[in-house]
Amino acid sequence: MSRSGRSMDWGFPRWRGYESGREAANVRLCDRHGCTDVGNCPAPKAPNSPERWHFCQKHAAEYNSRWDYFAGLEKAEAQAREKAERNENAGYAEASHYGWAGPGDGNRSADEMRALGVFDLESDVDFETIKKAWRAKAKELHPDVRPNDAEAAKAFQAYQVAYEVLRQAEERRTWKG
Repeated sequence: MSRSGRSMDWGFPRWRGYESGREAANVRLCDRHGCTDVGNCPAPKAPNSPERWHFCQKHAAEYNSRWDYFAGLEKAEAQAREKAERNENAGYAEASHYGWAGPGDGNRSADEMRALGVFDLESDVDFETIKKAWRAKAKELHPDVRPNDAEAAKAFQAYQVAYEVLRQAEERRTWKG
């Protein structure tokens, strides 16, 4: 008695073929010239057009960096739309407490990491060290200490903004509601 579906691999599955009948998977490459990464992020070629560019994640971020959501709107209309969207997305701001705030070292947000970069501090410093670095820079670059120095004023302002970002983040962490 013989079976019609008998294989010739003698029970050793590794001797079977590698499914030579399967077609290769189509992979779309990034549309950026010279990029060989997979283009899995579609982006419109023109407003209201069905045609799309397909970029890798890096080039999609570059493509979207200069995109203005409020282009063509009057100032009052843009403010109304921004307020409405801020109310709709308030839950996401509250959820940032749970680590959904974006890339960082897993402990700090990307904005905090950039602010720490301004002070040339590591990501694991405590707030007292940040405060000491801020005071040292303030004593060095404050406009009252260096009047009529535009570069010092600009640097002081950058340090001040970075300190505010870190101070507010620390307040959010230590706030007991």
